[in-house]
Amino acid sequence: MRADFIEQRKRALEGSGESGKAKQHEKGKLTARERIELLFDEGSFVETGLFVESQISDFGMDDKKFPTDGVITGYGTVYGRFVCAASQDFTFMGGALGEKNGEKVSALMDHAYKNGTPFVSLNDSGGARVQEGVRSLKGYGDIFYRNARYSGVIPQISAIMGPCAGGAVYSPAITDFTFMVNKTSYMCITGTSVIKAVTGEDVTIEKLGGANVHNQTSGVAHFKCESDEDCIKSIRRLLSYIPSNNKEKAPSTYYNRLVINQVKELDILIPDDNNKPYDMKILIDRTFDRNSFLEVQKDYAPNIIVGFAKLMGETIGIVANQPAYMAGCLDYNSSDKAARFVRFCDSFNIPLISFTDVPGYLPGVPQEHNGIIRHGAKMLYAFAEATVPKINIIVRKAFGGAYVAMNSMHLGADFVFAWPNAEIAVMGAEGAANVIHAREIKSSSSPEQTRKEKVEEYKDKLCNPYVAAKLGYITDVIAPHDTRIKLAKSLEFLRNKSESLPSKKHGNIPL
Repeated sequence: MRADFIEQRKRALEGSGESGKAKQHEKGKLTARERIELLFDEGSFVETGLFVESQISDFGMDDKKFPTDGVITGYGTVYGRFVCAASQDFTFMGGALGEKNGEKVSALMDHAYKNGTPFVSLNDSGGARVQEGVRSLKGYGDIFYRNARYSGVIPQISAIMGPCAGGAVYSPAITDFTFMVNKTSYMCITGTSVIKAVTGEDVTIEKLGGANVHNQTSGVAHFKCESDEDCIKSIRRLLSYIPSNNKEKAPSTYYNRLVINQVKELDILIPDDNNKPYDMKILIDRTFDRNSFLEVQKDYAPNIIVGFAKLMGETIGIVANQPAYMAGCLDYNSSDKAARFVRFCDSFNIPLISFTDVPGYLPGVPQEHNGIIRHGAKMLYAFAEATVPKINIIVRKAFGGAYVAMNSMHLGADFVFAWPNAEIAVMGAEGAANVIHAREIKSSSSPEQTRKEKVEEYKDKLCNPYVAAKLGYITDVIAPHDTRIKLAKSLEFLRNKSESLPSKKHGNIPL
């Protein structure tokens, strides 16, 4: 054994030492190695590329070479399953990405692909390493290439735990889920000084690209966390819901499959007044295994709810209208949110359950000018393309094109159930009566009485679940308290569902 082996290894593992650690802690951040230690099961992490360093000597780089080259890479287990991860070290050149740094990350991504493991990227970097010029840009390009090629094959998760600017933002944008840490992380294409010089706008980095901006306004991020520790804990929880790759199913948790209870609270959840809001999350919490719901993008487009839950111990993907916000209407943001989530679930063999209570697509000039037609089509495309088990529960309203978009049988849903008070039609009974019988109502000696009669007539003839059930568009009309039982039995039956798309290179979703 070489005499300097222990010293060389010690130097590489210490990194920037106590001074670097102190600087990170002063900013409210953990070091790259501390994050890795929290992510993986104790003692399971195996590092790769520990002694890799930059091969550039220009612009003072000959004095800045250091083992790991600013990123810690390796593999280990999370809840006993293998995961690959890269953690950028901000204490070395601000975590800037160079040629060898990028090669380390790319090599690990290749390992993740070949071995069928999720890939987690913990980002804390000032961006490209200016001293390395195009070599640094190559590093980014290689990573983007793999993000795209391995999309839908292995789950890819990004955590923004510090700065993430310029080209660095595109890798997280391609990955499946992006976490951000409040107050200490940001994402933006250009910095505040550039914006000031080009447009004259004064803006803080927090308001430009902080966690609140990307979780509430842009929709770039999926989860907002209050600390590095919270972020890592949340990543571990997400990993517990999803499979390691596209050939496996999500991990199950123990559940007594012989016991499926009715949920009596659901019988009184929906108000008698069909225009009165209620919280769809109550329905979700009562229907699925206790405390199992993990909401995704909860602060973005809250008129639709997406997330994971467990039903009898099995992972389920949920898409649900939220009547408590915008009456549950679909708009261009909620359509994007739902479509991307549906496509993730379909890529990784996660069954989909939708809860429909939707009065339609949101009307208005801003919606039309912002492309509601194109965005709304994404949702139609995603559900139609999905081949995993698909079940829809029509809870109350299901009107117009939005009824079709919410996982209807016409888009390939395996089973569609409706509660007895469900209304399924082109529009609500009152609006329909006003359109169909406008002249008769206007010329009547008692317009209001005539209008009420026509509304009831429309409800009886068209706007109820039994019409759709008679046509075969509804599998069954069920009591609300039987929802959990119906879902559990249906998913058990669909467990071995097999369906293939027509042979093609890929479809052309209306991006």
